[in-house]
Amino acid sequence: MADRPGNDADREADAARLRDLEGRLSKLTKLPEAAGPMVGYDKAHVAWRMVTEIVAGIMLGAGIGYGLDWLFGTLPMMLILFVLLGFVAGIKVMMRTAAELGSTSGKTPGTDERD
Repeated sequence: MADRPGNDADREADAARLRDLEGRLSKLTKLPEAAGPMVGYDKAHVAWRMVTEIVAGIMLGAGIGYGLDWLFGTLPMMLILFVLLGFVAGIKVMMRTAAELGSTSGKTPGTDERD
């Protein structure tokens, strides 16, 4: 086993050596250069965001369709229609996220240059 520092002076010396080592390593380590709106997110976060968007669209469509079916008394018709519309809306939002991921500038696709 490694010896532990016996007193406060040894602990402070070890802490100073560690800070010095971290400083030298940070100077040698090059940070990746990346630009874009989703630079801070890894691919798993973006994938889960896309899955959440499509599931939310389907669930919202199912809720609206079931509510309209309950209101009008036409149980399967509106439910099927709005589940399909929710799926299409989820795909559209997912494609917008993919386009945002693929863009190189910081602007969101579809925004006006004058803003």
